[in-house]
Amino acid sequence: MPTRTAAERRAEARAAYDAFMAECPSRQLLERISDKWATLIVTALADGPRRYAELARTIAGVSQKMLTQTLRALERDGMVTRTVTASVPVRVDYELTGIGRELLVVLAAVKSWSERHIEQVLDARDAYDAAHADA
Repeated sequence: MPTRTAAERRAEARAAYDAFMAECPSRQLLERISDKWATLIVTALADGPRRYAELARTIAGVSQKMLTQTLRALERDGMVTRTVTASVPVRVDYELTGIGRELLVVLAAVKSWSERHIEQVLDARDAYDAAHADA
């Protein structure tokens, strides 16, 4: 049996990525991008770089802690860049990277879909709850 290099082993593992498998790293990525705050942050950055305070004002209900954690996680995963400009006060801008822009297409579609279909979902919930009220 020939010895494989680390690069060959990584390439083989990449070919076998399957999010249905518990140990697959793509599952972690799926978890990250399906988070509501990540979805809202990525779509809020659609029109270009934004400052932290702008994001906080745009995304109603996000706490400072969650906004910071989610921005750091998106930056770590290579979907967002953080640019610090020396000034008083310090200016920090967040912007989508190339893969962040690719993700934006998908997440913007999901956001639009949810906004378009919320009335149907609310009606379905009401009907379900009425049908199962005695249970």
